[in-house]
Amino acid sequence: MIYRLLVPTTFDDTDAVRVLEWHFRPNDRVSTGSLFVELETHKALIEVRAGRDGVVRRLLVGEGEWCPLGGALALLSDEAEEPIDETASEWVADFAIG
Repeated sequence: MIYRLLVPTTFDDTDAVRVLEWHFRPNDRVSTGSLFVELETHKALIEVRAGRDGVVRRLLVGEGEWCPLGGALALLSDEAEEPIDETASEWVADFAIG
């Protein structure tokens, strides 16, 4: 199954986050709990950790770029061979403000 990593819409006083650093690249396997990406708002740093195992398929926002709340950051899948489906489900992740 294909999944979208979405920015939560619950951050206060901001309408977007900026990608600081991706810790995985397309075709990399991600394990539950792994630090996946670091983001920032105008006030906070945010660490995003994988909530499940998966394979990175596409990074949709580059380092240094901004993504609106609710926007998709990446596409992931259970297996590397699965065809990409743009109507993917939401991928489970832990967005922790640091």
